[in-house]
Amino acid sequence: MEINRKSFQGVGNIIRFNWHFYVLAVGTVMLLLLLAQQIGTVFQPFVYILCFLIVSCIAVSLLASFYVYDLSDLYNLNWMDKKDSDQVIINIHSGFDETSTLLIQAFPEASLSVFDFYDPIKHTEVSIKRAREAYPPFPGTQSISTDYIPLTDASVDTIVVALSAHEIRDAAERIRFFKELFRILKPGGNIYITEHLRDVPNFLAYNIGFFHFHSKNTWLQTFKQSGLQVIQEIKTTPFISTFILTRYGNSI
Repeated sequence: MEINRKSFQGVGNIIRFNWHFYVLAVGTVMLLLLLAQQIGTVFQPFVYILCFLIVSCIAVSLLASFYVYDLSDLYNLNWMDKKDSDQVIINIHSGFDETSTLLIQAFPEASLSVFDFYDPIKHTEVSIKRAREAYPPFPGTQSISTDYIPLTDASVDTIVVALSAHEIRDAAERIRFFKELFRILKPGGNIYITEHLRDVPNFLAYNIGFFHFHSKNTWLQTFKQSGLQVIQEIKTTPFISTFILTRYGNSI
């Protein structure tokens, strides 16, 4: 499938939406270098090492992000089953939607609905606010809460939640959200949850930033308590997992 993404779009968006972090990092390094000129030569190597570590962490995270969002097959949607073209699909995101246009391209005969559970009171990250300002919503996008999706029971063939469910930080709220996914999913239907995990590869790539993600065990517990089971886990890259879920026991 041909995708319409610009070169460096992924890593560029990360810098664009989180520029305050990079400004702070650069400012810190500059201050440390100035400090190194004022202190004794005994301590200068330690300051230089600290500067090196800061720059290295930023460089590694950006390189990993470039690999994930610009070089990998993540946006080819190869992790989805495309055998049924006329299915009912919903795409759910938390304020930044890079998937709906791709779903229309991949499933031109499908009925696609898009829902946005972004809540400015709960989801206070400035990066999401900047992303919403930079990219207009997909036409027809409906705002929802994580507690209720305005669809009838067992009415959806495929549900996609890409790189957004981790924004639901409260465990109880997250389970309620996944119970809603269970409710609207048809027996035999699939849910695709794509996420970074709080694991070793993401720690090596993003350092303490990996705490923003949930562990695999947390996701598995959430799925289980919501009546869902994992039928497959696909590693698009060492940093990204897609869990393919269905109703537990495949029945209502």
